[in-house]
Amino acid sequence: MLNVDVEDFTDYDTEAFYADRPVAFMETDQGAIKAISAPHMVATLLHHMELKVGEEVVILGAKGGYIAALVAQIVGAEGTVRVLDPSRDAVLHVRSRLTHWPTIETRELESVDVAPVAFPGEIDRVLITGQLLSPPEWMTERLSDGGFIVAPLGPKTSQQLVKLERQGEVLMPTELGPVAFGPVDVRQGEPGPMDANELADVLELAMQTCEDLELIEDEERYAMEDLIVNLRELPEDLPPPGDGGLPIEQHPMIRLMWQAAPSFFRLWPMIQTMIQPNLAQPGAEGWTDEDGTEGTDFQP
Repeated sequence: MLNVDVEDFTDYDTEAFYADRPVAFMETDQGAIKAISAPHMVATLLHHMELKVGEEVVILGAKGGYIAALVAQIVGAEGTVRVLDPSRDAVLHVRSRLTHWPTIETRELESVDVAPVAFPGEIDRVLITGQLLSPPEWMTERLSDGGFIVAPLGPKTSQQLVKLERQGEVLMPTELGPVAFGPVDVRQGEPGPMDANELADVLELAMQTCEDLELIEDEERYAMEDLIVNLRELPEDLPPPGDGGLPIEQHPMIRLMWQAAPSFFRLWPMIQTMIQPNLAQPGAEGWTDEDGTEGTDFQP
């Protein structure tokens, strides 16, 4: 990390990075921000990859090219780093920053779930640098015996960093701790209304947080559990509130929340904080600093 300058991989202010915080490297027209992870998380990911000189490594999720450069330093001139990302803008950004790194190849994916054309058959080391519910099937099928994937797996609100190692026909998982990454595909991080399953995920996290802090009563917990079940039973093709032409007050999600609200009214400020999209999009239109001034640049 002393030999690779993070400034080479972003045009944003990097002061936060040296305070052990993430730093943005790109923002889409719709306001989704992609960031280079904080130094402690970068070091954690690389530690669990157990990299050696001469290895071939696949990285899913560009991270500005910074982590790819670090991996390339570790595996050396005999090794290869293949960066995959479904965002064309992210791929172009990485290519522009890695022009002097001949052992790094960057490719745009049609989709995370679709294997790239003419890609090497077996894979030994995979680092996934963004949130997924599970690794893509094409990737796990090509994982060599003894090879492994390190990835943040779970819903958008929170994940477990997991190491999946192939032992024969079995993928052996090892949980490495809770983390919070943005989606691999930057387009999934663009601000927009939550669907029923995403809201249920947030409510589960809120309930767990309240239980850990002993802030929730039995009646409130039962109401939350019922609401989560009811949200997950809504049709999968139900558009989020505000989409599909249905008045917001008549939307099934809103009606369920309104019916359940009296039972956990005391918890509502915490839940509102957790589902406020601006908290995940600092710098987005309408976001303000603590002093009330409008924020225009990404800030941690």
